Amino acid sequence: MKFMKLGSKPDAFQADGKSIRYVSSELATDVIINVGEVKFYLHKFPLLSKSNRLQKLVSKANEENSEEVYMVDFPGGPKSFEICAKFCYGMTVTLNAYNVVAARCAAEYLEMTEDVDRSNLVFKIEVFLNSSIFRSWKDSIIVLQTTKPLLSWAEDLKIVGRCIDSIASKTSVDPANISWSYTYNRKLAETDKIVEEGMNYRVEKVPRDWWVEDICELDIDLYKRVMIAVKSKGRMDGAVIGEALKTYAVRWLPDSVDALISDEHALRNKSLVETIICLLPSDKGMGCSCSFLLKLLKVSILVGADYSLREDLVKRISLKLHEARIVDLLIPARSPQITIYDVELVHSVVNQFLMHEKCNWNLDVVEKNEKGSDKFILGHGSLLSVGRLIDGYLAEIAHDPNLNLSSFIDLSQLIPESARPIHDGLYKAIDIYLKEHPSLTKAERKRICGLMNVKKLTMEASMDAAQNELLPLRVVVQVLFFEQVRSAAGVRAANNHPSDASLSTTNLDEECNKMALAEEENCKPLGKHMSEIKVTEEFQKNGKLGKKNSKNSRSGVQLLPSRSRRIFDKLWSVGKGQHVENRSSETSGSSQSPTSIVPGDTKSVSSSRHRRHSIS
Repeated sequence: MKFMKLGSKPDAFQADGKSIRYVSSELATDVIINVGEVKFYLHKFPLLSKSNRLQKLVSKANEENSEEVYMVDFPGGPKSFEICAKFCYGMTVTLNAYNVVAARCAAEYLEMTEDVDRSNLVFKIEVFLNSSIFRSWKDSIIVLQTTKPLLSWAEDLKIVGRCIDSIASKTSVDPANISWSYTYNRKLAETDKIVEEGMNYRVEKVPRDWWVEDICELDIDLYKRVMIAVKSKGRMDGAVIGEALKTYAVRWLPDSVDALISDEHALRNKSLVETIICLLPSDKGMGCSCSFLLKLLKVSILVGADYSLREDLVKRISLKLHEARIVDLLIPARSPQITIYDVELVHSVVNQFLMHEKCNWNLDVVEKNEKGSDKFILGHGSLLSVGRLIDGYLAEIAHDPNLNLSSFIDLSQLIPESARPIHDGLYKAIDIYLKEHPSLTKAERKRICGLMNVKKLTMEASMDAAQNELLPLRVVVQVLFFEQVRSAAGVRAANNHPSDASLSTTNLDEECNKMALAEEENCKPLGKHMSEIKVTEEFQKNGKLGKKNSKNSRSGVQLLPSRSRRIFDKLWSVGKGQHVENRSSETSGSSQSPTSIVPGDTKSVSSSRHRRHSIS
């Protein structure tokens, strides 16, 4: 810390209680200066030789036959007046970053300028400020803090402005040239600044955000002015600005909701949040992390920040939504909403995100046509991330008993198909919603399950869905059917029949729906046995079946309940019938699907094919 000593005489000021100060001298005092509640018993000559204002006040007191002078509104109070008085007497005075502002304001009040005497107090303090204080990072911050109780005086004397400019200029210095810090006061010679690299040593690099913690002690109003000055320099990266704002928010915003909205601090917290939002970097997509922006949005809602500022936050968040986490989106709902979380707000954020992405989609569709679907998917990394994010969010809010079906469906339908190549996450959310809302009607269950495409479920999710008694029967049948078709195609591909690797599912969908409708009328829900699918998995692993596998396949089917086995038999026979129709000639025994080698299955295939002709 920088300091300056004035005067050479020993300090002769004495105190008598808390309200009386006097100078120990052989000469009797001849004037009483009242500063606030403290009386100073002093001598006229040293004071009047340095202060133009005291000359006027003492002259006026003499005219009134009074020895006392009153200065009620003295800047800095008795302490700052004592500094000025000691300077007039030539006593030793030490100025530093903590008292220089008060001394400068007091000297200005007393008019201790060069017009009265050369090298007067105003001149000396200005030299100290310009040559030492404003050149020091640490002292500039301390001085700026001390201007708060004397803000109007400090503003008029341009102390605040000069401090802010000094701080802002130093934040823009190349970090390689930084060898100090206000918070830690690090020096290049310290051991924690030296990093060993084999036989060589190098100085640890100073991070670009070295200054962000140092200015966190400033009041929000002064902090705002410093940050505006830093941004106006145009040399600070938006990411560093964002980190500075995050550090300040963590430093001053309380952790608990109760403290955040308490009557005592509500106004201050609201002002703080609104200021931080206003200071966010202008490059909306780069400055701050999405997690920080979402937390800021939560707080802004709780403290009742201005609506336009919250809308600005939503726009910023939508640009970086693909970086968000599920927990960040769990924003508590406010009255009159009855849900646990603010689903409408998330809906708005997602909608904004999709609006920004719309132009990119159109360009990527062209790229898809030119380069293929793989390039299209890779080019939609942010879209895929948002799809996974919202499916996870749906699974979280599905636990809320007050969440109505329309809100769940509307949010789910916002996500385009290209953002959901796999529907496992959506299935999980639907399953949770069905469990938490047992009172749903049959039509409502069909409606929510209609969001899911069973052809986009993985093997694991399909097995779970096939045993899920909460799903409508039609959905379960579709799951079984398409899983069997997929497994059969895999078996044929493994048996070196590439022409059979893909099956047309257009007609199979129709057959599946017809069977589901028929079964719904006279059957109970499916059991939880999936032996037939597991058998098919064995087909894929081994590539072909021996007699032992064929035997296990038949025994596996026998494990199903009679109703479930009937549905499974219909599904398998329809799949084989479709296959036969697609073949231009009879296949040999070696090219048949695995289960066709089991005696009796040929008849089933033939009868299925005849039934399909009769239906058409």
